[in-house]
Order: sequence, then structure tokens, then C-alpha cells
Amino acid sequence: MSVESKKTREACCSKLKLFLASLAFVYFAKAFGGAYMKSSITQIERRFDIPSSLIGVIDGSFEMGNLLVIAFVSYFGAKLHRPRLIGIGCLIMAAGSYLIALPHFFQGLYKYETSMSHNTQANSSESVLPCLSNQSLIEADKTPDLETQTACEKAAGSSMWIYVFLGNMLRGIGETPIMPLGVSYLDDFSREENTPFYLACIHTTGILGPMFGFMLGSFLAKIYVDIGFVDLDTVTITHKDSRWVGAWWLGFIATGTVVLLSSIPFWFLPKSLPKQGEEEKQSKSTELAVVTEQENFLPEETQDHEETEKEKEKPVTFQQLAKDFIPSLKRLFRNSIFSMMILTYLVSVNGFIGMITFKPKYMEQIYGQSASKAIFLIGILNLPAVALGIITGGFVLKRFKLGIVGAATVSITASIGAFCMLLIQAFIQCENAEVAGLTISYQGAPQLSYNPQTLLSQCNMGCSCSMKHWDPVCAYNGMTYASPCLAGCQTSTGSGREMVFHNCTCIGETMIPAANMSAVLGQCPRQSDCDRKFKLYMALSVLGSFISACGGTPGYIVLLRSIQPDLKSLALGMQTLIVRTLGGIPPPIYFGALIDRTCLKWGTKQCGGRGACRIYDANAFRITFMGLITGLYLLANLMWGGLYMKIVKRQKKLALRTQAKEAGQEGNGVGNGHANINIATNKEEGDKESTI
Repeated sequence: MSVESKKTREACCSKLKLFLASLAFVYFAKAFGGAYMKSSITQIERRFDIPSSLIGVIDGSFEMGNLLVIAFVSYFGAKLHRPRLIGIGCLIMAAGSYLIALPHFFQGLYKYETSMSHNTQANSSESVLPCLSNQSLIEADKTPDLETQTACEKAAGSSMWIYVFLGNMLRGIGETPIMPLGVSYLDDFSREENTPFYLACIHTTGILGPMFGFMLGSFLAKIYVDIGFVDLDTVTITHKDSRWVGAWWLGFIATGTVVLLSSIPFWFLPKSLPKQGEEEKQSKSTELAVVTEQENFLPEETQDHEETEKEKEKPVTFQQLAKDFIPSLKRLFRNSIFSMMILTYLVSVNGFIGMITFKPKYMEQIYGQSASKAIFLIGILNLPAVALGIITGGFVLKRFKLGIVGAATVSITASIGAFCMLLIQAFIQCENAEVAGLTISYQGAPQLSYNPQTLLSQCNMGCSCSMKHWDPVCAYNGMTYASPCLAGCQTSTGSGREMVFHNCTCIGETMIPAANMSAVLGQCPRQSDCDRKFKLYMALSVLGSFISACGGTPGYIVLLRSIQPDLKSLALGMQTLIVRTLGGIPPPIYFGALIDRTCLKWGTKQCGGRGACRIYDANAFRITFMGLITGLYLLANLMWGGLYMKIVKRQKKLALRTQAKEAGQEGNGVGNGHANINIATNKEEGDKESTI
């Protein structure tokens, strides 16, 4: 008999470990895909020529997909075959990734805007005459009529971004079962003291996903979008140019395949397992903390839990489950600590999602980094710091055996520390890039203009230049001009990326006499002082990421210990639903819309409409972006303070009440006394909660 029970126990443990490994790999795969999506935001924006606000809508479609099914998956999924539901979710995620890549194969070759009429003739010996050959380009500034523009847009496939929107929504639907069902399944069948460590392992493995996702994004951002279909010698732009589009579609094929592979183990796992470390099924409790601590802390009646356990033994119909849904929700939100935690998470997630979505663009526009380098640095510096922070948070909890108050203390301390780092970052700035007619006058005096008319000056007035084109050239005086024509260049030599423009009349207008009247393709690099400031910004950013992540696992433990065991799946699902709906969908949209207001020069679509932004007012961008994030994090910290005081106050009251009742029950038997105290305490707290 002992041999059989040993074998059963070993089989149970091996299956639980298989589930743990499978869940960790799924966390890696979904994070890999999610991070790649974030890293390719800039490439998608440029490829489909859309503003940041619309990119925000596309980015938010993932949470929209979650919103459609999360409540039902969390509630009904807990009663069904959880591993299989996770497997189905992975298949849907993979399908979504493949759908996102689809437009590339229908859209045709990417045609970036340029004022060079001979940019496709790489081997042509004919010189391009920017100023003299642009007499007809003034026509490009005229807005085409609506009918012509509609026909042109259909031909250009400009509405193909809808496939990206729908594919990302499918990814959101597929990701839904993983967190609530995976965590609750693991928590149900593992030892209470092991759960924090298991959660830390899963999240740590999961954080490798974003690292690989951002590194893949960085690598593909340097590869031209139509690689294999065009002669790269004819491309006159580099990966540092704001018109450059990387091979974004390749990454979605790769991430979709990884997610597809991660679904395989879940088809071979059982619906339920014996609880880890228990030979007999004596206890079916799913609490995370020590039983007495959680029962005393929870505001609900234990008899609800007992009734639920009895009901689990009987077969349950779909109608009964649906009927119990609303009462379960009421019980859940009657718990004021759970409700306050959801609101706190909501505010901080708004700041985090807005920051991570536009952080590569921020690094590109404020510090002059290329999109590829910005993505690479986030993947190689910030994300390992987050992984280390999550491990540290989990280790502190396990090493010091912290209760709910201790976990809350660690979490709020980390939140305040991260906010301080963020506040310092907001004051680190570089000057605007020197672009004639936009951030500086043609004479070299400081000037900031959102009016395209300022691109014209006496030196280029006779050239009939288009003000819509963005084809920057860098003069030897360190100033950037929006196009060779606007620089007043008369002749050119070379071809492709090696093209050089000569006799540029506007270069001679600067207050500092120019030794050379030539210009080369591309924007001028930033001042060397900006590189030093960027290193300081990155150091603070990495330190802030580590401190913030230290509070992640403790905060999650506070949430889990604050809810009734039979409501755990529903609570995790509702948390995901609310935080992702109001914390995941709106931020990219309103962050994007506010960032759009700081644009100095918009690109032009093939059809003449407004495309993606080419250059921003760096100072206005910094104030808008960092001001919004720090404001949201400040509010979250204030809410954390209120929540912490409530947790401490309630815990003290419960401890005093428990001591008093134990003293009064001394002669009546220890075991019965404990049970009566817990039931009485929870009933009183339940009544108290109902009035809060």
C-alpha cells in the first residue's frame, strides 16, 4: 500500500511540475509575442502611415480581445478542463500572430516619401538637380479631391492596418485563459508555502520573453521591410531615418510559431490533481497563506466556503453556474481591500502601459537614438532588471516569511522608490534637433514653428519646393534641412545612399560662415552632450525598473490573500478584466493623441494625406509624456498609502479580537475554540464589510 501511495505521489508531483514548466513556457511565449508587438509599434506606424493615436487603438485591441471573454473564461473555466482551455487559447494566439503578418503579402512594396525623382536609378550617371528639377513639385502641395484620394488609398492598401487590429484582438482572446486558470490550477494543487516561489519562477521565466521579443524587434528593425524583393542599393534611407521600415512581419511569424509549440503539453494534462504533499484528500483548501492568517483576514463567512465545497462534489449544470455568477460578484466586490487594490493597479497600469508603448519613440525623439537601438537597450537592460526585481521580491517573501502586512510594506516601498527614479528622469533633456525652418531659423537663430510656411526662405524661394516632403539632408555646418530642395542645393553627385548635394544656397545664409556648401542624405547627429544625458537617463530607467519589479510579487500575494478561496479564479479574472479594459485600452490612445499634438513635421502619404510624424518638438514631447506618467504614478502611490493603512488597521483589530476570544475559550478545547473563533471573526468582518 505504501509503495502504491508513493508512486501516486510521485506521479502527482511530476504532473504538477510538468504543468509548472508548461505554464512557464506559455508565459515566455505570450510575453515574447507581446513584447515584439510593442517593439514593432514604430515600424507598423510608418508602414501604414498612421498617427500615434491610431497606433494606440491597434495596440489596445489586445485588451479589447481580453474584454470579450475574460469574465466567462475566469468563472466558467474554473469548473471546466483548465489545461485544455489554456491549450485552445494558445492556438487562437498563434492564429492572431499569423493574421497580423498577412498584410505584408498583399500590400505591395513600401514606397517611402522622397523628393528625389531618380531615387530608383541607383546606377544612373545622370545628376539629380534638386532645386531646378522640382518645378512641378509645387503641385504636390495641393490637396487632391476626395474621389481621387479614396481611389488612391484603395489602390495603396492603406486600410490594411485593420488586419493588424483584428490579429492583435485574436491574440488578446487567446491569452485570456492563461493567467487566471493557470495560476488558480497551480495554487489549488501545490503546497501553500510553495506558491509564492512557483509564481516567482513563472514570472521570471516569463520576463525572458520580453527580452527575446525586444531583441528580435531590434534585429528586424535594421532589416529593410521588402528584403528579398528589392535591390537594397536603390534604397536611399538607412535604419536611422524616420521613414525607414524594418521587416516587422517576420517577427509575427516567429512569435506565432513559438506560441503554437507552447500549446502542446496542455493537451496531455489532467483536469485535476491531488494536493501536493497530501496522501489523502483531507484538505481541499486553496488558500495561499497559513490557514489561520487567511481565515482571520478574510471578511467573508467560512460557511460560504464549506457550502461551496459540498456543492463541488455534486454535478453542476451551466444554468446553476450562471445563476450563481451575480451573487459571487457581489461577494467579491463587498471586499473593500480587493476593490481598492483593483483601483490602485488600474492607475499604475495606465502609467506603465503608456510608458512602455511609446518609450522607444521617446528615446528616438528626445535623445536621437535609432528605433533599433532604443528597442535593443530596453530588451538588454530594462528587462533583465525587471527579472532580477521579481526574483528579489519573491525571495524576500519566502526568506522572511512575510504576512500580508509585510508583503504590502515591500510593495508600497518599491512603488515609492520607482516613482522617485521616474521624477528625476523627467528633468533630463536634450535640445531639439536643429532643423532649418522648424526648430531653428535658416540664419541659425533659435526658433520653434508648427507652421509649414516657415520652411520657405529667401534662399530657396526660387526652387518651387514642396513643403510636404520629408527627405532630410545634413549640411557640413551641422544643420538639417527638410529636403535638398529646401536647402537650395543646385547639383548632386553619387547615387543611392552615397548621394552628395552641392552648391546649397541656404547653407551660406547661416550666421556662422560655412566652409563647405555641400550636404549629405540623412538627419544630422545630436550633440555629444546628449549622449552623456542619455546614459544617465538609461541608468535611472534600469534602476527604476528593478525597484518597481521588487514590489510585483508581494503586491500579487496581497491580492491573493485578500480573497475567499472559492472566489480566487473569479477574482483574478475580474482583476484582469478591469485592469486590462480600463488600464490597457485607453492609455495608448490618449498618450498617442497627446504626443501627436507635439509633432512639428508630418509625413505625406502617397495619396497626399497626412501620414506618420517625422519629427517632434522634443521639449513638448518630454513634458507631455513624462508629466502624464509621473502624475499617474503619484496618484497610484497615494492610493497605495490609503490601502496600506486599511490593511494594517484591519489586521490589528483582528489580532486583538482573536486574542480576546481565545482567552475566553481557554477551558473549552483548543481545536473547537479555533474553529469557533474563525467563524465568528469572519462573520463579524463580513457584516462590517457590507457597510463599507
